[in-house]
Amino acid sequence: MRYFLDPFGCVKNQVDAETIMAHLNNAGWSAAEDPADSDLVIVNSCGFIESAKQESINAVLLWRKQYPDKKILLSGCLAQRYMKDLPESLPEADALFGINDLEKITEAVIPLFPKSPSPSVPQSLLRSNVAPSSRPLLSLPGSAYVKISEGCDNNCSYCAIPLIRGPLHCRSPEDIVQECKGLLERGIRELCIIGQDIGSYASGGWGLVELLDTIAQLPGDYWLRLLYMHPDHFPLPLLDLMEKDSRILPYFDIPFQHASQKILAMMNRSGSAETHLALVKTIRAKLPHAVIRTTFLVGFPGETDEDFASLLAFQEKLRPDWLGCFAFSREEDTPAYSMKGRVPKKTAAARKREIEEKQIPIAEKNADRFVGQNLKVLLEERFEGDDLWLGRLYCHAPEVDGAAVIVCEQDGGVKAGEIRPCRVIARRGFDLEVRLDY
Repeated sequence: MRYFLDPFGCVKNQVDAETIMAHLNNAGWSAAEDPADSDLVIVNSCGFIESAKQESINAVLLWRKQYPDKKILLSGCLAQRYMKDLPESLPEADALFGINDLEKITEAVIPLFPKSPSPSVPQSLLRSNVAPSSRPLLSLPGSAYVKISEGCDNNCSYCAIPLIRGPLHCRSPEDIVQECKGLLERGIRELCIIGQDIGSYASGGWGLVELLDTIAQLPGDYWLRLLYMHPDHFPLPLLDLMEKDSRILPYFDIPFQHASQKILAMMNRSGSAETHLALVKTIRAKLPHAVIRTTFLVGFPGETDEDFASLLAFQEKLRPDWLGCFAFSREEDTPAYSMKGRVPKKTAAARKREIEEKQIPIAEKNADRFVGQNLKVLLEERFEGDDLWLGRLYCHAPEVDGAAVIVCEQDGGVKAGEIRPCRVIARRGFDLEVRLDY
């Protein structure tokens, strides 16, 4: 039996998808590169905001239209959140599979193929955290995501993550270090540490800093990239660790969301524009090469023109390297769902565009500082028939930031997934052009 997995969704969903694939592979299934060759199409969904939910549903409808006779399984956050409602409202999906007990995927697909013999799966394979050596990787060459925690206790008033993934629970440090070791042995050169809020990590008396310090004791030339850290839980000793070990990249993914004290309070977030700017000032003073990525949320209920003006002023003072802006999505069962003062969608969309347009010259000017620097680049993909590659510098997180366009004057045994020394020679829009050192 063969399956095709549509890995839609965020990177946290991607790790779930990789785990599902590993369990199916261990149970005797095989992955098909072409959905036409598969018996089962799996759509890995996202249920975080309305646009992502609609894209997930559209994916199911598209696959059903294209392959009316194939079995379609909807997995992921959307399936988890609407397990009771979707069977009736989305009959195009033959089955649903949530995010709890991922090892039970083999049981979930059996009813879809009643005439096929059920494989016998060794009990040793039925565990949520599969061995790094057997986990398929959907990430870019040389890179892998390591999820250190699941769920969230922050309870931001607009966020459905606690409803979908539950409260915070953290993996043991021993398990995480073992996974990192296995991935490095596979040739992975960038370990992206992820969770809903990795700054909240706590297990066995260990916090994030202790965990990273232990991971960094693994030998080799690799990167540790930290993704998504709530500003309220930022551990300042992390800066000392980064200063000591350059493999822990000075890349900070900190979602500030807003600057208005009123809106932050309604979001159930502490801190203020002043405390957030002070945090970034501390980071940049300690690590002058620090890269700051953040996200803003506009159109939250009660957001006035004055509140939005404070966010624009905050953006100008913060001057982040990278910024993602989202319009408020009204999610049922969250406290913000019933809040008064709803902002018209057109107004929220206009504010989003204004933030994004304001960010363009900020990002370009920030990127200029890298020109002339000698750095390292992770090679990912070669332009066919050309001596150019695409890759990333430490300032580029996978898939969300700009990229490095790599000039190779000679082949030199260059391979995807390698980290090589280079020199940044120019900025092209948001991207940086680099030349490899041989």
